[in-house]
Parts: sequence; structure tokens; C-alpha cells
Amino acid sequence: MKKLLTALLPAVLLHAAFAQNNPIPIIPQPQHVQAGSGNFSMDANTPLVLQGKGLENSANFLNGYLKQVHGFTLKTATASKANGIVLSMEKSANPVAGAYTLEVTEKGISIKGQDEAGVFYGVQSLLQLVPLQKSSAALVRIPAVKVEDAPRFAYRGMMLDVGRHFEGVDFIKKMLDQLAMLKINTFHWHLTEDQGWRIEIKKYPKLTEVGAWRDGTIIGHHPGSGNDNQHYGGFFTQQQVKEIVKYASDRYITIIPEIEMPGHSSAAIAAYPWLSCFPDEDTKLPKNPSTAANAKKGKSVIESWGVYEDVFAPTEQTFKFLQDVIDEIVPLFPGKYIHVGGDECPKTAWKRSPFCQQLIKEKGLKDEHELQSYFIQRMEKYINSKGKQIIGWDEILEGGLAPNATVMSWRGEKGGIDAAKQNHDVVMSPNGYCYLDHSQTKNEDSVVIGGFTTLDKIYSYDPLPEELKGTENAKYVKGVQANVWTEYMRYPTKVEYMVFPRIAALSEVAWTNPENKSWDNFQLRIPNFFQRLQLMHVNFSKAFYDIGTSIEPAADGNGVVWKLDTKNTVAKIYYGAPGMNELPYQQPVSISKSGTYTASMRDGSKTLNSVTQAFNLHLAAGKNITLTTPPSKKYQGNGGTQGLLNAATSSKGLNSAEWCGWEGKDMEAVIDLGKEQNINEVTLNTMESQGSWIYRPASFTVWLSKDGKEYTQAGTIDSKAMTVGDDFRKLTVPVKNTAARFVKVQAANFGIIPEGLAGAGNPAWMFVDEIEVK
Repeated sequence: MKKLLTALLPAVLLHAAFAQNNPIPIIPQPQHVQAGSGNFSMDANTPLVLQGKGLENSANFLNGYLKQVHGFTLKTATASKANGIVLSMEKSANPVAGAYTLEVTEKGISIKGQDEAGVFYGVQSLLQLVPLQKSSAALVRIPAVKVEDAPRFAYRGMMLDVGRHFEGVDFIKKMLDQLAMLKINTFHWHLTEDQGWRIEIKKYPKLTEVGAWRDGTIIGHHPGSGNDNQHYGGFFTQQQVKEIVKYASDRYITIIPEIEMPGHSSAAIAAYPWLSCFPDEDTKLPKNPSTAANAKKGKSVIESWGVYEDVFAPTEQTFKFLQDVIDEIVPLFPGKYIHVGGDECPKTAWKRSPFCQQLIKEKGLKDEHELQSYFIQRMEKYINSKGKQIIGWDEILEGGLAPNATVMSWRGEKGGIDAAKQNHDVVMSPNGYCYLDHSQTKNEDSVVIGGFTTLDKIYSYDPLPEELKGTENAKYVKGVQANVWTEYMRYPTKVEYMVFPRIAALSEVAWTNPENKSWDNFQLRIPNFFQRLQLMHVNFSKAFYDIGTSIEPAADGNGVVWKLDTKNTVAKIYYGAPGMNELPYQQPVSISKSGTYTASMRDGSKTLNSVTQAFNLHLAAGKNITLTTPPSKKYQGNGGTQGLLNAATSSKGLNSAEWCGWEGKDMEAVIDLGKEQNINEVTLNTMESQGSWIYRPASFTVWLSKDGKEYTQAGTIDSKAMTVGDDFRKLTVPVKNTAARFVKVQAANFGIIPEGLAGAGNPAWMFVDEIEVK
């Protein structure tokens, strides 16, 4: 492959200028692409010639797309004198699995693949050149082009968790279609979890009769503000699994099933309590409002998110159970891998289990980590005996790696680097770049797990770590995978919104060599991808058109300025201020009066996205502030602590970036107004969200000073004495027209949360997003 791409490199460089100005809209970017002149005209009479066996899948996919988009299909033939589309396989001297050439001229279209998958990938590139609008003459014109292409990595994957939230057969097939068009070749299917077991095992019917259903789901962000108390679940029959596996195979996608062990196994334990170290103990649920009303006797399927102590006991009975499960899994999935999970397995139950402690002694193990290694290695031997290999999350490194295991590195890259140095295959999947459950916009309007992973951040990732480049161990990095954890994705449209278009960026990371990638070029191709998603009725995020906003103190110390920016170079930003028309954005906007300001992203006359920001100017806006106790690193505020004086308050609750947060600590700050001014009141903007352990301050106190040395207390509020009718959102201390330059404020934390309230026994969080001085 290196020789092939080196030979093509000069042509890539020659074509670079053209690509930047008028890119050929193929995603992932081919290793070599060159525009020709003219186009090929295609209609229902154009022959589709299959030169060889094994090309039917590619022909069927092409015809299916043409039928959906343009309303006609092509007749297949083994030969034709008429100009048409010719599919064939042609082995090259330097073979790369999945390599292909695509050539479009005025006389016809030729796709030659190194193998069946290569032909299929050539068809995917061709389909991205097909116009998205129907022609009145039922004629499709495809621009002339020459593509020579091969994948960088053999493993190009996406994981979908159907354990937390279940999506059915039709949705899985729709997702597979979209992954195929991006040349993703691996679908990692996360089938078992604490919150649900999703695959039929005929020998153990309770896995789906009991384990596939829960009696409720938490409301809101973990730990939740309540429970919906709705019976929820679902599972795939073995016949449905076979149907999906065949559907994927026809698209050259291998499905890897994941059967979690030894942790994340509460659903299986609910079905068969003897799988637990303590079968007679009730399932331990988190102490919060989401589960308090749903406590049950015995074992139950988990209704909240997180990590739970009840894990598989390493008994002979458990191993027999898992071997029986594997016996039914193996015939369903022809790929070489079975994923065994291995992540986030608490050792609490094993530590207090006399059986486990005795087993550690008998086997000469050092500790519970080595017991987990024993567990995984034992299952690996059995899975190997069935002709399969295991793959697991990077925790399987702890206590010693199983002999033939492949490691999926999610906690950063370290696990993958360590595994590669031990000569084990690796799939890179670091959560900072590859987790599609993270927020992709600062303007997120729905609940997500946390994190912030944008389209451009994913695009910037290189799965081959610097530490391995140029070493023998680099060859063990087999590829990269995106992960879609569905705690906060109940509906298909939400899953699609979180996946698209970020999976397109990941596909280019996986397929295209770094020297042929360009974010600027990708930006010009992504709008065409959006149109295709709309055509396929796929919901997707518009975060690509986000307008980044920040608020900073004005240079002269008077008030604040509103800065706008974007990673997008395709469109332009316009802004509007109260009482004036929109203007092109060229420099930070000086906020001269209170009111709502607007900004919009436009491509010509088309508005692609817009944001609004309400400003409420006050005496301290943009002034200097000094904090005695800094906020938590998790909640640093918009613009850091200066965000406490940026004249902007949150309207989006926890999803806002405005908040500064303190866990169990007081907030004390001194504000320098720059000169003496008459002050009438000081207001603290705060929050109460008990389900998230956020409580209003116990008290709010204000001191004033003319010199910053001697302070006089101006007033205080005991918020614990406030009644239901009072506004907890704003705590205001009146100070009666007092002259001062320095304002010192203190917000006392609520403290340790008492019994009967959410988060009892833990330190309360205190959130503040603005201190207003008027």
C-alpha cells in the first residue's frame, strides 16, 4: 500500500489547488482523485455490466439507491456494446483489501476492485457523485473523474449500545446503510448491559423474559430527578439477528457482538440470581429520587445509569452459563471476533466474597485484578476453541492480558499503546475523540452524558499515536472506532442526531492517509453529505454551522464585548443589536445597552444557524473580580471566573456554559468597580436542582469598601429561611444608595446534604452564573 500511495502522491499535490476551490464531494476523501472534463449521462436504459461473480451486492445497492433517489433501476448484464457502468475485480501487484479504481468518462463508468469489498466501495464513491435532484428528463449526469483509492486502516468501526435504549431491526438496517456509504466496515453491537439483555438465548429464556425489561427509567441527567415508571425494553430473536447479520454482510460490514463480562451484568443476574456472588441480596440501587420509589426485593434490572457492584461470580456455574451463551452466539456471527467487554467491573463483591477470596488463594493470584484476568483468560480459551478471538475494552490489560486478545482502547490511548508494545492488536477508540454520546455543540438543547466532542475535533484525530510511529509495534494498530452509548438516546432520531455528521469525520480518519486529509476541504464537501442525509430521511446535527460565542471585558474597562467565531469557512456571520439592522461581523461587538443581540450564519440569502444572547448591563459588568476559592475544574464558567461579571445569565439550566460550580465549598469574591459609585443592590444569580445535588446557597452576604481594606457589611440573606413562593434563582441584597468602589460577596454552601434529600450524605453543589451590582 505504501508503494501505491507514494506513486500517487505527485498527482494528489497537483490536484490540491483544484480540490480546495471545487472539491469532488466524496467522503471519505479518496487517496487520489482527479477531475476530468465533461460527464456521463445515465438513464433507465444504461446497462450495468457485471464482469465476474460476487458483484451482485454492489449492483443491488447501486440500483436500490437509484430507485429511491431517481425512480429507476439499471438492467444488469454480463456484457454490452452500449456505453454503461462496468463492475469488475482486478488484482493489483500490491494488493490492499478494499482498494478500487473509479473512472467516469463521457463514454462510460468503470469500477475495478481489488476484491468484492473494493467494488462496493467504488460504488459508494460513485453514488456520492450522482446528483441529488431528479432531472425532468429522467437523465442523470455524472461528472468525469478518476479515483484511485485504498483504505488506510483495515478496521473502521462504530459501536451502538442497544442495552441502555433499544432500537429495532428497521433502525439497525437503516444505520447499516449509512455506515456502508461511508465505507465503515465494522458494526460493534453492544447487546448486554445492566439495563437490559437484548439477544435471545434459547437455553436461558429468562434472559429475555426478565432481563430484557426494566420497570422504569430515570428522568433527566444521572442521578436523575425522578423515574418515569414505564415498563421498557425489547430484544432481538436469533432469527432477527441472522437477518441483520446477512444485511450487514451484503454491505461488507462485519458485526461484532458484545456480551459483557464480568461487569455490567445486572440484567443477566436479575434473570438468574445464582450468577451473583450474593444471590440472596437485593439489587443495590443508588440513593436518589430516581430509584427510591422503585426499590424491590430480590434482583432487578437496573433503571438508572452508572456502574454497579453486582457482577458475575467466577464460579463453575457462571462459566458454564457463559459458555452456553457463547455456544449460541458463535453460529450467529461469522466474523472472527466476540467482544467480552471487561470494562468498569467493580471488585467490591469479589473482595467480600469468601468464595472469591478462596479462589484467589487457590489459583495463586495477587488480587482481584488478577482474578478478573483469570476470568477473561478462561473465557478466551473457550472462545478460541470455537474458532473465534476475543476483543475487550482496555481494562482487560489489568492483571495481565489474555494471550490472543485484541484491545479496544477507550480511556485515552495509553491502553492501546501498552497493548501494541506487547504485540497485541489494537483498535483505538479514545473517549475524547471517538465518543458520540458527548455534546457536539455548546447550544445543546437536549440531555447528553457530558463531554464536548465536535466535528472538527474528531476530524483532527490520528489513530496512530506519536509514540508508536516509526516503530515495529505500529502495525498492531488495526484501526479506529466511534462509540455510541445510549443512556440519553431513547429515540431513533436522537441516535441519528448524535451520530451524524460526526461519523463522517471518523470515516475519513479511518480511511484517508493524513497527508491527503484537509479540514478546509472537508468543510466544502460536508454540505453535500447533509443533502444526502435529508434525502435518506436521516436526522442530523447542524452543529457544523454553530456560531461560537464568548463574552470578554471591554479593553477600556467599561462593559463587555461579544465575540463571534466559527470553525466553518463556508458561510459568513451577521449580527444584530437592539434597534438596528443586521451587519456583517468583522470585530467583537461592543455591548452598549441591555437587550437581546442576535447572530446568524448565512450562505448567501440562506440562514444556516442563529444564536441570541441577552445582556443585562450593570455596574460590575466587565470589571475585575478576585475569587478566594476557585470553582471546580468541571464548572469553570463561560470565560472563566470573569464570566461571573459578563452581563449574561443562563436560560438553559445545566446545559449552559455560564455556570461556575463549587462542590461543598463557599464562594467568596471581591469586585473592583474601578471608582466609587452609588450602589443600590447586589444580586447573586444561582440555581437549585436537587436531583443533581445542586442546592441554593445557605446564605448570601455583601460587604462594601471605598479603599479595598476596610469593609462594612451591607446586608445578608438566609436562603434556608426562604419559602416556596420566593425566587431562589436570584438572591438580592439591598444596600440603599451606598458609595463604594469594592464589593465583597460571600455565598455559603448548603453543606452536607441531609437525609431525605437527593444526594444525602454528600457535599452539595453550588452554582453561580452572574453577580449583578446596580
